[in-house]
Amino acid sequence: MTPGAPELRDTLNRFVDPLIGQGLVDAGAVAHLELQGERAQLEIELGFPARGYAADLRKRLQQHLQDAHGMACDIEVRWRIQSQAVQNNLQPMAQIRNIIAVASGKGGVGKSTVAANFALALQAQGARVGMLDADIYGPSQPAMLGVADQRPATPAQGQMMTPVMAHGLQVSSIGFLVDPETPTIWRGPMVSQALTQLISGTAWDDLDYLVIDLPPGTGDVQLSLSQRIPVSGAIIVTTPQDIALLDARKGLRMFQRVEVPVLGVVENMSFHRCSNCGHEEATFGSGGGASMAQQYGVELLGSLPLDVKIREQADGGTPTVIADPTSDNAQRYMAIARTAAARLAYRSAEAFPEIEISDD
Repeated sequence: MTPGAPELRDTLNRFVDPLIGQGLVDAGAVAHLELQGERAQLEIELGFPARGYAADLRKRLQQHLQDAHGMACDIEVRWRIQSQAVQNNLQPMAQIRNIIAVASGKGGVGKSTVAANFALALQAQGARVGMLDADIYGPSQPAMLGVADQRPATPAQGQMMTPVMAHGLQVSSIGFLVDPETPTIWRGPMVSQALTQLISGTAWDDLDYLVIDLPPGTGDVQLSLSQRIPVSGAIIVTTPQDIALLDARKGLRMFQRVEVPVLGVVENMSFHRCSNCGHEEATFGSGGGASMAQQYGVELLGSLPLDVKIREQADGGTPTVIADPTSDNAQRYMAIARTAAARLAYRSAEAFPEIEISDD
């Protein structure tokens, strides 16, 4: 017997995708459902970019409906990225739907490499992405993204700076504006002002996400960011070492205190992978990132290896997601980006459309 619309609606709501974390109807992910005899037409609208995920979701959902009702279903999966809530009643910025900060409690944990690949992975999944290098004292994104020799066009009086394009990303960095051989010797207020000007003075073009590569620690830049910039979520990068985890906890607590949601933890250098034989060894210990995530009620977004290829690709200006997109390392970055974007989108389902059902 062919199910009616209410029964089919209940069946769809029993399908809980791990990235969404709730039934499709409750999440507002069912944009349209139409029954045509013994066949259904279904449109799923996700709140995160899913170019590499849509086919798998479609297949699993078709099997779910087949098992429940023996019903064939034509399924379209698309996505629409919307602005999410930000801290302290700030308003999202024009041309930027969501700002995601990538932070670490200390230097040397590979935060900037993670940030570059994270931004590129969001883009590969179908989002429009910008990168702001907010590490005022040590900007590294221009070199990592292969545009260290470029400079943005000098804006006329009162005009905004055009971002530099790198592998499809819109990029702004203090590194484009200062001599790379000259140290940046600025006091805290100057650093805070530079951050604000970099964000608001750049002509970002219709971004779904602006990824901000923060300097390590919990200093002036982080404080200015939390007070002045509408941040949708933060990601904490750490290594399994106890000392790195101690500092990472401080960064995580800082964001929680200023009401910026922590989307999760990325454990970098989780294990060393031998470039010759592929043997894996937990050089810096194991389980620290997962333990930290569990302690503070956030998600371990993923673990990344200490792999010479990741370093070589970043140093060469072509990060892993671009240099070797089908590799295991690139797929790890893709999964991290997809999970973080989904956690951001489904903190609440308020912004999604009502389900539309019709019987033919």
